[in-house]
Amino acid sequence: MKKPIAIITLLLLTISFSSLAKEQESALTCKTQALSEAKKLLAFYSEDDDRANIDSDVTPLAKIQNPENKSQYFDVLQVWGYIYKGKYRMRFIYFNDCTLMGEEILEYANL
Repeated sequence: MKKPIAIITLLLLTISFSSLAKEQESALTCKTQALSEAKKLLAFYSEDDDRANIDSDVTPLAKIQNPENKSQYFDVLQVWGYIYKGKYRMRFIYFNDCTLMGEEILEYANL
């Protein structure tokens, strides 16, 4: 009776490790678009505050799966921006041909 339990445990571990191995880093092919969109998003968010600026560094994050088509993956690029003393993380989700599929902005604050 212990052999089937051991086999099931081994299978579950194999499945969980293989899903971790599938995680791929996003490509930087849409870097210029991400920087351009970051400027627009931060300007919109800050109501065109002249103290708003962004880093030129673009960080590729893990690709995410398209919820509508499981065979497609989106690239996720992260850009940091600043308004006076505020720090903002912006993430942009792109399809293969640099079509913007989504964006988010989050203020980093210690309240």
